[in-house]
Amino acid sequence: MLSSRNYAPAARLLPFVRRFYMFDAALPDSFELEDMLLSDNAFIRVLLKGDWAYLDPDGNWAPLSGAMVFGANSRAVRVRVKGPFSVASFAVRPSAWPALFSTPAADFADRIVPLSALWDADIAAPVETEIPKAATDSEMVALMTRAIEQQLARVGVNQIDPIVAAFEAIARNDSTARVEEAAKLLGLSARQLERRCLAGFGLSPKAVLQRCRFLDMASAMRGLSDADKSELAALRYFDQSHLNREFRRYTNMTPGAFQRAVTPLFTASLKLRVDGKTLA
Repeated sequence: MLSSRNYAPAARLLPFVRRFYMFDAALPDSFELEDMLLSDNAFIRVLLKGDWAYLDPDGNWAPLSGAMVFGANSRAVRVRVKGPFSVASFAVRPSAWPALFSTPAADFADRIVPLSALWDADIAAPVETEIPKAATDSEMVALMTRAIEQQLARVGVNQIDPIVAAFEAIARNDSTARVEEAAKLLGLSARQLERRCLAGFGLSPKAVLQRCRFLDMASAMRGLSDADKSELAALRYFDQSHLNREFRRYTNMTPGAFQRAVTPLFTASLKLRVDGKTLA
Protein backbone atom coordinates (compact mmCIF):
# COMPACT_ATOMS: atom_id res chain seq x y z
CA MET A 1 0.00 0.00 0.00
CA LEU A 2 2.68 2.51 1.03
CA SER A 3 5.77 3.12 -1.07
CA SER A 4 8.70 4.90 0.57
CA ARG A 5 12.03 5.91 -0.91
CA ASN A 6 14.90 7.88 0.52
CA TYR A 7 17.91 9.56 -1.00
CA ALA A 8 21.14 10.95 0.39
CA PRO A 9 21.73 14.67 -0.04
CA ALA A 10 24.67 15.97 -2.01
CA ALA A 11 27.89 15.96 0.00
CA ARG A 12 27.78 19.73 0.46
CA LEU A 13 24.34 19.43 2.12
CA LEU A 14 25.03 16.35 4.22
CA PRO A 15 25.86 18.39 7.37
CA PHE A 16 22.45 20.09 7.13
CA VAL A 17 20.01 17.51 5.75
CA ARG A 18 19.71 13.94 6.91
CA ARG A 19 17.85 12.46 3.93
CA PHE A 20 15.24 13.22 1.30
CA TYR A 21 12.11 11.09 1.71
CA MET A 22 9.30 10.27 -0.71
CA PHE A 23 6.05 8.58 0.31
CA ASP A 24 3.04 7.70 -1.79
CA ALA A 25 0.08 5.35 -1.69
CA ALA A 26 -2.41 4.50 -4.44
CA LEU A 27 -5.52 4.37 -2.28
CA PRO A 28 -9.21 4.60 -3.25
CA ASP A 29 -10.61 8.13 -3.25
CA SER A 30 -12.90 7.27 -0.34
CA PHE A 31 -10.21 5.61 1.82
CA GLU A 32 -9.30 7.50 4.99
CA LEU A 33 -6.11 6.78 6.92
CA GLU A 34 -5.52 8.06 10.44
CA ASP A 35 -2.02 7.63 11.82
CA MET A 36 0.64 9.43 13.84
CA LEU A 37 4.02 11.05 13.23
CA LEU A 38 6.88 11.13 15.71
CA SER A 39 10.53 11.49 14.76
CA ASP A 40 13.99 12.66 15.84
CA ASN A 41 14.10 15.40 13.24
CA ALA A 42 12.10 18.41 12.18
CA PHE A 43 10.82 18.00 8.62
CA ILE A 44 9.81 20.09 5.68
CA ARG A 45 7.07 18.13 3.93
CA VAL A 46 5.50 19.05 0.61
CA LEU A 47 2.03 17.50 0.53
CA LEU A 48 1.68 16.77 -3.17
CA LYS A 49 -1.54 14.76 -3.16
CA GLY A 50 -4.20 13.77 -0.65
CA ASP A 51 -6.65 15.54 1.63
CA TRP A 52 -4.48 16.06 4.75
CA ALA A 53 -5.30 17.23 8.26
CA TYR A 54 -3.76 17.08 11.71
CA LEU A 55 -5.20 17.09 15.22
CA ASP A 56 -4.35 20.52 16.60
CA PRO A 57 -3.70 21.27 20.31
CA ASP A 58 -7.37 22.20 20.75
CA GLY A 59 -8.48 18.77 19.57
CA ASN A 60 -9.74 19.91 16.15
CA TRP A 61 -8.78 18.52 12.77
CA ALA A 62 -6.97 21.34 10.96
CA PRO A 63 -6.30 21.11 7.19
CA LEU A 64 -2.78 20.82 5.82
CA SER A 65 -1.63 21.63 2.30
CA GLY A 66 1.41 22.69 0.35
CA ALA A 67 4.85 22.97 1.91
CA MET A 68 4.77 22.69 5.70
CA VAL A 69 7.37 22.78 8.48
CA PHE A 70 6.76 19.98 10.97
CA GLY A 71 8.52 21.08 14.13
CA ALA A 72 10.21 18.93 16.73
CA ASN A 73 7.96 16.32 18.34
CA SER A 74 7.70 15.94 22.09
CA ARG A 75 4.74 13.61 21.50
CA ALA A 76 3.05 11.95 18.55
CA VAL A 77 1.11 14.18 16.18
CA ARG A 78 -2.12 12.64 14.86
CA VAL A 79 -2.55 13.04 11.11
CA ARG A 80 -5.32 12.04 8.72
CA VAL A 81 -5.32 11.70 4.95
CA LYS A 82 -8.14 10.83 2.59
CA GLY A 83 -7.66 9.29 -0.82
CA PRO A 84 -4.40 8.57 -2.68
CA PHE A 85 -1.50 10.58 -1.35
CA SER A 86 2.05 11.61 -2.16
CA VAL A 87 4.66 13.49 -0.11
CA ALA A 88 8.14 14.82 -0.85
CA SER A 89 10.17 15.80 2.19
CA PHE A 90 13.52 16.22 3.86
CA ALA A 91 14.71 15.91 7.45
CA VAL A 92 16.60 18.83 8.98
CA ARG A 93 19.48 17.86 11.25
CA PRO A 94 19.01 19.47 14.70
CA SER A 95 22.55 20.85 14.51
CA ALA A 96 21.60 22.61 11.26
CA TRP A 97 18.40 24.30 12.42
CA PRO A 98 20.12 27.70 13.08
CA ALA A 99 21.62 27.57 9.59
CA LEU A 100 18.22 27.15 7.94
CA PHE A 101 15.92 29.12 10.23
CA SER A 102 16.33 32.42 12.04
CA THR A 103 14.00 31.44 14.92
CA PRO A 104 14.94 28.84 17.60
CA ALA A 105 13.54 25.37 17.04
CA ALA A 106 11.84 25.50 20.45
CA ASP A 107 9.39 28.07 19.06
CA PHE A 108 8.01 25.40 16.72
CA ALA A 109 8.00 22.30 18.93
CA ASP A 110 4.81 20.29 18.31
CA ARG A 111 3.69 22.82 15.71
CA ILE A 112 3.06 22.55 12.00
CA VAL A 113 3.35 25.82 10.09
CA PRO A 114 3.55 26.82 6.42
CA LEU A 115 7.08 27.02 5.06
CA SER A 116 6.20 30.51 3.81
CA ALA A 117 5.91 31.65 7.45
CA LEU A 118 9.62 30.91 8.01
CA TRP A 119 11.31 31.30 4.62
CA ASP A 120 11.07 34.30 2.30
CA ALA A 121 8.54 34.02 -0.49
CA ASP A 122 11.13 33.87 -3.29
CA ILE A 123 12.45 30.60 -1.79
CA ALA A 124 9.31 29.08 -0.26
CA ALA A 125 6.93 29.74 -3.16
CA PRO A 126 8.82 27.67 -5.77
CA VAL A 127 8.87 24.74 -3.34
CA GLU A 128 5.07 24.79 -3.38
CA THR A 129 4.59 25.47 -7.08
CA GLU A 130 7.43 23.64 -8.83
CA ILE A 131 7.84 20.40 -6.86
CA PRO A 132 4.25 19.22 -7.57
CA LYS A 133 5.01 19.57 -11.30
CA ALA A 134 8.14 17.39 -11.14
CA ALA A 135 7.88 14.07 -12.94
CA THR A 136 10.51 12.10 -11.01
CA ASP A 137 12.00 11.76 -7.55
CA SER A 138 15.33 13.06 -8.83
CA GLU A 139 13.68 16.23 -10.13
CA MET A 140 12.01 16.79 -6.75
CA VAL A 141 15.29 16.23 -4.92
CA ALA A 142 16.99 18.74 -7.24
CA LEU A 143 14.31 21.35 -6.52
CA MET A 144 14.52 20.82 -2.77
CA THR A 145 18.31 20.98 -2.96
CA ARG A 146 18.14 24.31 -4.75
CA ALA A 147 15.77 25.74 -2.12
CA ILE A 148 17.98 24.53 0.75
CA GLU A 149 21.08 26.08 -0.82
CA GLN A 150 19.24 29.37 -1.35
CA GLN A 151 18.07 29.39 2.26
CA LEU A 152 21.53 28.60 3.60
CA ALA A 153 22.86 31.57 1.64
CA ARG A 154 20.01 33.78 2.86
CA VAL A 155 20.50 32.98 6.57
CA GLY A 156 24.28 33.20 6.16
CA VAL A 157 25.33 30.97 9.09
CA ASN A 158 26.30 28.12 6.79
CA GLN A 159 27.63 25.88 9.55
CA ILE A 160 26.22 23.40 12.03
CA ASP A 161 26.35 23.51 15.82
CA PRO A 162 28.99 20.85 16.69
CA ILE A 163 27.70 20.51 20.26
CA VAL A 164 24.19 19.67 19.07
CA ALA A 165 25.60 17.23 16.51
CA ALA A 166 27.65 15.49 19.20
CA PHE A 167 24.68 15.29 21.57
CA GLU A 168 22.50 13.84 18.81
CA ALA A 169 25.07 11.05 18.37
CA ILE A 170 25.05 10.39 22.13
CA ALA A 171 21.24 10.25 22.24
CA ARG A 172 20.93 7.92 19.27
CA ASN A 173 23.62 5.55 20.51
CA ASP A 174 22.77 5.48 24.23
CA SER A 175 19.46 7.02 25.25
CA THR A 176 20.12 5.99 28.87
CA ALA A 177 22.89 8.63 29.14
CA ARG A 178 22.43 11.19 31.91
CA VAL A 179 22.20 14.83 30.87
CA GLU A 180 24.86 15.91 33.37
CA GLU A 181 27.28 13.27 32.13
CA ALA A 182 26.66 14.18 28.48
CA ALA A 183 27.17 17.88 29.24
CA LYS A 184 30.44 17.16 31.03
CA LEU A 185 31.62 15.04 28.12
CA LEU A 186 30.85 17.95 25.79
CA GLY A 187 32.58 20.50 28.04
CA LEU A 188 29.39 22.35 29.01
CA SER A 189 27.20 22.84 32.03
CA ALA A 190 23.78 21.17 31.95
CA ARG A 191 22.17 24.60 31.51
CA GLN A 192 24.44 25.48 28.58
CA LEU A 193 23.60 22.17 26.91
CA GLU A 194 19.90 22.84 27.41
CA ARG A 195 20.13 26.21 25.67
CA ARG A 196 21.89 24.65 22.68
CA CYS A 197 19.37 21.80 22.49
CA LEU A 198 16.36 24.14 22.64
CA ALA A 199 17.84 26.15 19.76
CA GLY A 200 18.53 23.09 17.57
CA PHE A 201 16.34 20.19 18.69
CA GLY A 202 13.52 22.36 19.99
CA LEU A 203 13.46 20.20 23.14
CA SER A 204 15.46 19.86 26.34
CA PRO A 205 18.30 17.32 26.45
CA LYS A 206 16.22 15.10 28.75
CA ALA A 207 13.29 15.18 26.35
CA VAL A 208 15.58 14.29 23.42
CA LEU A 209 16.95 11.26 25.31
CA GLN A 210 13.47 10.12 26.35
CA ARG A 211 12.17 10.38 22.80
CA CYS A 212 15.11 8.36 21.46
CA ARG A 213 14.46 5.69 24.07
CA PHE A 214 10.79 5.50 23.13
CA LEU A 215 11.51 5.35 19.38
CA ASP A 216 14.05 2.56 19.96
CA MET A 217 11.41 0.60 21.90
CA ALA A 218 8.70 1.28 19.31
CA SER A 219 11.06 0.04 16.58
CA ALA A 220 11.71 -3.14 18.56
CA MET A 221 7.99 -3.72 19.05
CA ARG A 222 7.40 -3.30 15.31
CA GLY A 223 10.03 -5.98 14.64
CA LEU A 224 12.45 -3.55 13.04
CA SER A 225 15.39 -4.30 15.37
CA ASP A 226 17.33 -7.52 15.73
CA ALA A 227 16.80 -9.64 18.87
CA ASP A 228 19.73 -8.21 20.81
CA LYS A 229 18.66 -4.63 20.15
CA SER A 230 15.05 -5.45 21.05
CA GLU A 231 16.15 -6.80 24.42
CA LEU A 232 18.35 -3.74 24.95
CA ALA A 233 15.45 -1.42 24.20
CA ALA A 234 13.30 -3.18 26.78
CA LEU A 235 16.01 -2.97 29.42
CA ARG A 236 16.01 0.83 29.13
CA TYR A 237 12.72 0.89 31.05
CA PHE A 238 12.66 0.22 34.79
CA ASP A 239 9.49 -1.87 34.79
CA GLN A 240 6.17 -2.38 33.03
CA SER A 241 4.55 0.64 34.68
CA HIS A 242 7.40 2.83 33.43
CA LEU A 243 6.94 1.44 29.93
CA ASN A 244 3.18 2.07 30.13
CA ARG A 245 3.70 5.68 31.22
CA GLU A 246 6.10 6.38 28.35
CA PHE A 247 3.76 4.90 25.75
CA ARG A 248 0.87 6.95 27.07
CA ARG A 249 3.06 10.05 27.06
CA TYR A 250 4.03 9.68 23.41
CA THR A 251 1.07 7.92 21.81
CA ASN A 252 -1.81 8.07 24.32
CA MET A 253 -1.89 4.27 24.00
CA THR A 254 -0.76 1.34 26.12
CA PRO A 255 2.04 -0.81 24.71
CA GLY A 256 -0.52 -3.51 23.96
CA ALA A 257 -2.75 -1.11 22.07
CA PHE A 258 0.27 0.15 20.14
CA GLN A 259 1.18 -3.39 19.12
CA ARG A 260 -2.35 -3.90 17.73
CA ALA A 261 -2.59 -0.50 16.06
CA VAL A 262 -2.20 -0.18 12.29
CA THR A 263 0.31 2.63 11.73
CA PRO A 264 1.74 2.45 8.20
CA LEU A 265 3.10 6.02 8.19
CA PHE A 266 4.67 5.77 11.63
CA THR A 267 6.02 2.28 10.97
CA ALA A 268 7.59 3.44 7.70
CA SER A 269 9.27 6.33 9.53
CA LEU A 270 10.57 3.94 12.20
CA LYS A 271 12.05 1.70 9.51
CA LEU A 272 13.76 4.65 7.85
CA ARG A 273 15.11 5.67 11.26
CA VAL A 274 16.53 2.20 11.91
CA ASP A 275 18.02 2.00 8.42
CA GLY A 276 19.40 5.52 8.80
CA LYS A 277 21.51 4.57 11.80
CA THR A 278 23.89 2.92 9.38
CA LEU A 279 24.06 6.04 7.22
CA ALA A 280 25.94 9.31 7.67
